[in-house]
Amino acid sequence: MLTQMIIYLLQTVAGFFTMLLLVRTAMRWMRISFVNQIGQFVLVTTNWAVMPLQRVLPSIGRLDLSSLVPAWLLQVILVLVVAAVQGFGFDDPLSAVVRAFGIGALELLRSALYLLMFVVILGAVISWVNPRAPMAPVLNMLTRPFLDPIRRIVPPVANVDLSPLLLLVVVQILLIAIA
Repeated sequence: MLTQMIIYLLQTVAGFFTMLLLVRTAMRWMRISFVNQIGQFVLVTTNWAVMPLQRVLPSIGRLDLSSLVPAWLLQVILVLVVAAVQGFGFDDPLSAVVRAFGIGALELLRSALYLLMFVVILGAVISWVNPRAPMAPVLNMLTRPFLDPIRRIVPPVANVDLSPLLLLVVVQILLIAIA
């Protein structure tokens, strides 16, 4: 039971920071201003990991490696720590680390898909409840690249936009494929 609690706490903390680093990566990729509530929160909570790496890791085009690499490494470390806490022996440490890098990449992709689901759902709820909320424009900018292609194919039905629902179905299918 104690092992499960420790693993849960580690996954929660690592997942929280991974999501924040992914939001920072997405905002930089989409050139979304950080001068808003979400942007300021993301900057304040991730600067400790990103700022030192900005001197070492260059951006590739719009891809901010100094935000993406720590998210990936956090997942790799989480995989290794969880394996150690669960008592998996590392007969060959090099192969264990290589596998952890691969599993960490898959976990990062899974986290990104869950983040997309969360942002789509939150954006839909805010558009119904309070479309003029301060974070609505940021959520719309984060989801627009994913929803616009679906909106071109599936028009609104009786003024109801079905693109978030279809995107959630696609994301769920991708999550099943990753599992």
